[in-house]
Amino acid sequence: MTQHLKSLALTAALALLSAPVLAQSQGDWTIGVGVGNVNPKSDNGTLAGLGADIDDDTSFIFTAEYFVRDNVGIELLAATPFEHDVSLDGVGGIGSTKHLPPTLSVNYHFPTQSAWKPFVGIGVNYTDFFEEKSSLGKLELDSSWGASVQAGLDYQISDRGAVRLNVRWFDIDTDAKLDGADIGTANIDPILIGVSYVHRF
Repeated sequence: MTQHLKSLALTAALALLSAPVLAQSQGDWTIGVGVGNVNPKSDNGTLAGLGADIDDDTSFIFTAEYFVRDNVGIELLAATPFEHDVSLDGVGGIGSTKHLPPTLSVNYHFPTQSAWKPFVGIGVNYTDFFEEKSSLGKLELDSSWGASVQAGLDYQISDRGAVRLNVRWFDIDTDAKLDGADIGTANIDPILIGVSYVHRF
């Protein structure tokens, strides 16, 4: 290698080493605002002896994340209510319910030299069902606790702002009652696909 090529290689290496790593630092906060679509899995269990189907819905989602270490954050997911129609095989639509899915996660953000920053997370979800309605009688759905996992990608658009695409899976099961009688368990286990703007403080 000529002296000129060695100098170029050394310059490139120094530039790479000195380039800022787009990482979240301990003590940082981020706030995210966006929309998310909650799409339950296709087989939602059996209610009153019939196969159940729960449709999807889109709503506003919000996140707040505090970085307890460089690249490691504790995140809270909140949302405006999601509303889902409930159908039974051979019967059709029999009711609806609303729910809120607050979720607490631990996320790891991979440090990178580029504007693209992937992350993964694992956490616990609490789902509260309310305003249940049914043409068959008084429908009640129990609250649910379960695991949640996610993967996402941030694209840095400014020093403190990023556009985020993420996918979450929730373990959500709820015992259902109709006029006080147990009618089965709805296995919802949805995927949430979200798009947000995230700002770092």
